[in-house]
Amino acid sequence: MDDRVVRSEHDLRRMYPAPSVRSVSKERPRIDDDSRAFIAHSPFLVMGTAAADGTCDVSPRGDAPGFVHVLDERRLLVPDRIGNNRLDGLSNVVSNPHVALMFFIPGREDMLRVNGRATILREPDVLGRFAVDGKTPRTALLVDVEQCYLHCARAAKRAALWDPSRWPAAQAVRSMQRIIWDLLPVKPAGTTVDEYEREWNERTKTLY
Repeated sequence: MDDRVVRSEHDLRRMYPAPSVRSVSKERPRIDDDSRAFIAHSPFLVMGTAAADGTCDVSPRGDAPGFVHVLDERRLLVPDRIGNNRLDGLSNVVSNPHVALMFFIPGREDMLRVNGRATILREPDVLGRFAVDGKTPRTALLVDVEQCYLHCARAAKRAALWDPSRWPAAQAVRSMQRIIWDLLPVKPAGTTVDEYEREWNERTKTLY
């Protein structure tokens, strides 16, 4: 057996010190007042899901602060805004309801983690509360919370996430549109890559 590879939780735990009392005691099975305030001020989250066969997906969700509605200490609602219609995360929820959410507040280095089980809702009364400019999302996720706790700031500090002076040049990587252009099996007739990029940028201005 290759000793360079960790193959059990027992071996893994032998390599790391035990978590501190602080790390363990911060976890709650509900949304407390501080967590509710964090969610109310968060304009962005990432959602992790897994299919029944274990294949995973992580996808972003974002809107004006407070776009996620806390119903009570055990439940919250996440609208599914217009996107690429791949439905990777939602398809996973159909077969495996476990979800993990990580909420961010720009400029703040700690994050809020919420884990639970999700149900996809399509009730008009529920979706209506998320209407913007008369447009409602097609679905919303109802998350029954099982774990809720703040994640420490070390990762954000190491990444200098909110420090513009340490950000790498965004132009160092080609735009997503140009990358996808090269992957298209058939290019749009009569369209150049520059036109394709401009049209895509215009199309993504439609947010709701």
